[in-house]
Amino acid sequence: MDDLGLPDEFSGLAEAESELRQVEVGVAQHGARLDRALVELVPEFSRSYLQQLLLQGLVCLNGRPATKASVRVKAGDVLVVEMRPTLQSQAFRPESLPINVVYEDEHLLVINKPAGLVVHPAPGNWGGTLLNGLLARDAKAHLVPRAGIVHRLDKDTSGLMVVARDRATMDTLVRMIAERSVHRQYLALAHRPWTGPRNRTVQAPIGRDPRNRLRMAVVNLDSHAGKPARTDVQWLAGNDLGCWVECTLHTGRTHQIRVHMASLGHPLVADVLYGGAAAAGMERQALHAYRLSFAHPVSGQALEFHAPVPDDMRQALSAWGLGYNPP
Repeated sequence: MDDLGLPDEFSGLAEAESELRQVEVGVAQHGARLDRALVELVPEFSRSYLQQLLLQGLVCLNGRPATKASVRVKAGDVLVVEMRPTLQSQAFRPESLPINVVYEDEHLLVINKPAGLVVHPAPGNWGGTLLNGLLARDAKAHLVPRAGIVHRLDKDTSGLMVVARDRATMDTLVRMIAERSVHRQYLALAHRPWTGPRNRTVQAPIGRDPRNRLRMAVVNLDSHAGKPARTDVQWLAGNDLGCWVECTLHTGRTHQIRVHMASLGHPLVADVLYGGAAAAGMERQALHAYRLSFAHPVSGQALEFHAPVPDDMRQALSAWGLGYNPP
C-alpha cells in the first residue's frame, strides 16, 4: 500500500498529473460548510471526489491543511486544492492483457473470457479488467462507450461474450439483446441429484435480496423491486453427487442462472454466495457460457460460436464420474 492507502498496483498514480487549484470563498459561500463550499467553487468535480481530497489532507484553508468537512468558511478565505487522479479516473486506461479472440471483423469481436477476469472496472477492481485489455488491443475501442462491452459475465464465470467495435454496432447489439435475439447458453455443474423432468423452465422474477444486499434473489414483485426472468434448464448427466445441466437465458438478470438454479435446490458447485460449496476440485462457480449465436448486426449473417469447457470443469466432471458430455 502507498501513503494514500492505495493498492500497490496504483502506486504513483496519485503523484501523476496533479494540479493545484486556488479559489477564494465568496459572499455566497460565507458561513457554509467547507465541503459544500468546495462543491460550489470547484463545480466540475463531484462532492465525493472532493471529500476524498479532504480526507487525504489535500485541501488547505488559509495555508493550513483542512480535513474536517464540517468546518465553516468565511468570505475572503483562500482554499488551495491539490487535484489528484482517483482510482475511478484511472480506470479507463489501456492495459496489455491476453484476450482470447474467437472471431473478429471490422464491426465486432467475440471473445472467450477466462474465469477470474473482471469485465468492467468497479470498486475493488479498478484495473486489470477486460475493458482495460480492449482499450490496449484496439484503438477504436476508445471511441465506443465501455469499450464496446454490451453484456457481462460474472468474474468467475467463463465463456463467450460479444463486443462491439463501433457505436452503430453497439447500439444494434444492445437492441438485439433487449429483443432477445442474441442467444446465450451455458453449462453448469450443480449440487444434488436431479429429480423431476429433464427439461424445466424457471420463470421467477429476480431482484436484490432484501436480507443481503450483496445477493440477488427470487422475489415477489408485489412487495419487492425486481424484474421478470426466465431460464430453461436441460439435464445432461448426473448421479448421487450432482448434475450437469445446460441453461438457456431468455433474459439477462444479474446472477440469473445462479439464482434460478439455487431456487430449484441445485446451487452451482463452489458458488458460496448462493448455497454452493467447493467440490470436485472446483473453487469458482461451475458456470461456463459455451454457446453464443446471433445475426450479424451489419451483414445479417447467422453467426454461432462454441467455447470448449475449461479444464477445471472437465476435471470436476471426471472427479464426479460424469465424464464430459457435450450437448
